[in-house]
Amino acid sequence: MIRTDSRKIQPGDTFVALDGISSNGADYIDSAIEKGASRIVCREGSYSVETINVPDPRKYLEGMLEEAYGDIISKMTLIGVTGTNGKTSTCYFISEALNLLGIKCAYIGTIGFYMGEKVSSLPNTSVDICHLYELLLKAHENGYDHVALEASSQGLDLDRFNTISFDVAAFTNLTEDHLDYHKTFEAYALCKKRLFESLKDGGTTVLNTDDPYYTYFLPEAGGKLITYGKGDTDFRIINIENGDVTKLAFSAYGREYSIETDIIGEYNMYNLMTCMACLYAAGIPLEDIVKVVPQIKLPAGRMERYRYGTNTIFIDYAHTPDAFEKVYETIKPLKPENIYTVFGCTGNREREKRPKMTRIALENSDFAFITSDDLYYDTPESITADMLKGNEDLNNYEVDYDRASAIRKAVKRMKDRDVCLLFGLGHQQTINVCGKPVHHSDQETVLGLIAEGR
Repeated sequence: MIRTDSRKIQPGDTFVALDGISSNGADYIDSAIEKGASRIVCREGSYSVETINVPDPRKYLEGMLEEAYGDIISKMTLIGVTGTNGKTSTCYFISEALNLLGIKCAYIGTIGFYMGEKVSSLPNTSVDICHLYELLLKAHENGYDHVALEASSQGLDLDRFNTISFDVAAFTNLTEDHLDYHKTFEAYALCKKRLFESLKDGGTTVLNTDDPYYTYFLPEAGGKLITYGKGDTDFRIINIENGDVTKLAFSAYGREYSIETDIIGEYNMYNLMTCMACLYAAGIPLEDIVKVVPQIKLPAGRMERYRYGTNTIFIDYAHTPDAFEKVYETIKPLKPENIYTVFGCTGNREREKRPKMTRIALENSDFAFITSDDLYYDTPESITADMLKGNEDLNNYEVDYDRASAIRKAVKRMKDRDVCLLFGLGHQQTINVCGKPVHHSDQETVLGLIAEGR
């Protein structure tokens, strides 16, 4: 097997030493040899096993992977989804729908690697290219020849999808995110564009034309295009009626349809529209799509709903200003008596988002608890100081860095027909503190409180 992670080396493997963001693969060559690597690919140096020196190890790696596995991968149906928000839900919806239709579809993204059920967690939304090939081959070996993949901007920028060609490439939306990495919004958008440059000949582009940035991703003349949104589109949203269930009326190529779903929120209806357009692009008849979509459920940590007496608790991965706003827009039509929010901000990145998210949360909540999210190498005190800058006029909050304690306080405040929102961690079972995972699960905390309340 070809590997770039020395920790995964098995006897007989080839280790390719790549330059990383914070480390150099050449520093781990000795470790790879100790674990049994029989061949090393690197820029320079000679080692005790077969050594191949090349000027660009990444390009060499891509050639090796394509030569070894390209024929298998090219015969699979790959659906890639990119955008700031909605990637996880959309890809999960696609895989759920295809599996319900009897077409085996794997999922690769933020919440892990799924073949029907969850197989494993993943270190990143978009894994390194060797790991991606490994997952695709595992899917193929198990009969999963359709795969829905999240394509993050960082994954695209780091060439993690090079040599992979997609049958369908979809765009959800573009808002402020990862600017600590990309520096400018245009650079961020251009990274997303790389997914669409990886389409197979005859592949289909799926675009949300309600997002002003969709024009970045338009195909070349003659390329296949499916559009969705509220305007003059192939898949057009006619009406969204919110309640205990959501009623979605839409048209597809001039024919009108109406479905009911347990999934709530206008933004999630957009995710469903992306899903339906991708399914159609992959050759699924409209009649089958309309039958199966009402059966789809949300993935873990995406508007995950719990009942607490007459009250409701939602766990959501929202971690951008836009995502915060979308959740509040979803909750307010339900007319809760009070809204309580528990949230924090991620450490070591995008400090400019912190006060924006805080203002949105405080202005839309009756009371909020500022708590810990993934800290990395930041401190909760410095994160909170950034969060409160410019928000001195708002005082409807309490700071409690113990996330489980903050959740308990928020839940215990609820009386009758209130809503409690837990933002940031979603499906995660750990919080990153100084680079190490510390166990915490919003789900476990909520289930414990529900059990206490019985």
